Formats: sequence, structure tokens, C-alpha cells
Amino acid sequence: MSHEDNSDEISVEVETAEDDFTNNDSLEYDEENISLKEIQSLLEKEKEKSQNLENKLKHAIADFQNLNKKTQFEIENGVNSKFARFMIEFLTIYDDFVRAKEVFSKNEGNTEGLDSILKNMNSLLEKNNVIPIEALGEIFDPNLHEAISIINDPKLDDNTITKEIRKGYISHNKIIRPTLVEISKKQGET
Repeated sequence: MSHEDNSDEISVEVETAEDDFTNNDSLEYDEENISLKEIQSLLEKEKEKSQNLENKLKHAIADFQNLNKKTQFEIENGVNSKFARFMIEFLTIYDDFVRAKEVFSKNEGNTEGLDSILKNMNSLLEKNNVIPIEALGEIFDPNLHEAISIINDPKLDDNTITKEIRKGYISHNKIIRPTLVEISKKQGET
């Protein structure tokens, strides 16, 4: 083949590629015979498709954000629930150490070891935001306290806490364990 023949073949291939492009099925109109109304109609259809896709994307993003929030809430709730159960068990042991210290103190025993353990336990409670509920002398609050005995005392207002039987605790604004208390009633009331 001569040099000329090669150039003819190349131009034929280019024309064929151009024909393929203009006859492409994805184009819905013939460029030469399309009217302005048809162009506007096609534009409106494309805008509608675009708006539908945008709405679907917004819904998908909202669904994802809701799922993310729900998952995060469930994880936090699960962790907080397990933490609270652990703390209840820990506080039972803590109470045992406090009672042991009180017994040793009454019997004039050496409490240095217990003092050191309780100091470490108090530090652990503080680091984990576990705060004791102050109850003695306060007015009974069923959200914070659990009354297990009542005494008659005309000198005190009704529902005044006269004795803490077991310390209660709060963590992150949630009650881990209510305080067991004794409350007062005026004479003749029950």
C-alpha cells in the first residue's frame, strides 16, 4: 500500500467514528431537526431526573445519619448499662470494706491497710464520675432514696432523712444505686 492509501483508510475510520457518535442511541434527538420546545422538554425531563436523584441522595444521607445516631445511642446505652451493673457489684465490695474499717475502728484495731484500700477505691469512683448521694438531713426524694424504715419524731418535718442505712450513688446524672434511708413522720401519722 502506498502512503496515500493509508491516509484514505484513516479518514474513513474517523468518519465512521463520527457517524457512531451522532447515531448513538443515548441521544434522543437529531441535532438538525430539533425545535426549541423539544429542547425545553428534554431539559425539563433532565431537571426532573436530577431532582429525583437529589431527593434520593438526601433521603439516603438522612437515613444514614439516623442509623448512625441510633447505633451510637445503643452502644452508649449498652456500655452505660454494663458500667452500672459493674459499679453495683463494686459498690457491694466497697461497702464491705467500709464496714470492716468501722469494726476495726470500734475494736481499736489498725485500719491503715483498709484506709489505703478505701482511698484507692474512692479514687476509682471519682475517676469514673461516681458520686455519692448526700441524704442525711435532706427531705426524702423517691428518685434518689429508698425508705426502709420510719420513725416518729414531732421535732422533724415529715420525710426528713434521719439515717443512711446504705449509701447511694449517681453516675452521669443516672442513679446507679439509691440510698437506703430511714425517714421521720410526725407523731400519729403513718
